[in-house]
Amino acid sequence: MNMLSKFWNDEAGFVVSSDLVLIGTILVLGVVVGLATVRDQVVQELGDLALAISNINQSYSFSGVTGHTSSVAGSIFDDQLDFCDSNTDVAATEPACISVQITASNE
Repeated sequence: MNMLSKFWNDEAGFVVSSDLVLIGTILVLGVVVGLATVRDQVVQELGDLALAISNINQSYSFSGVTGHTSSVAGSIFDDQLDFCDSNTDVAATEPACISVQITASNE
């Protein structure tokens, strides 16, 4: 019982502990907000990269060639836009085909 009363009456370090808890709480909240912002920006940059890659013109063609004893027919490939691509290049818009949605829960 004597040890319990010593712990109960011991006030050493109480103010330092409460300060550290307050500072730690503020730091954790700041880190959570910062990581959420980093997550959003990484998704944005990856979407912009995907949009840049999708805008590369991959079309190619070559005309037919005729030689002395043989000939080759020409060929063409036309890179069409996907269903979610657009021709606009606006930096402030969301990346194409990326939609982040959080569904509501029934709690």
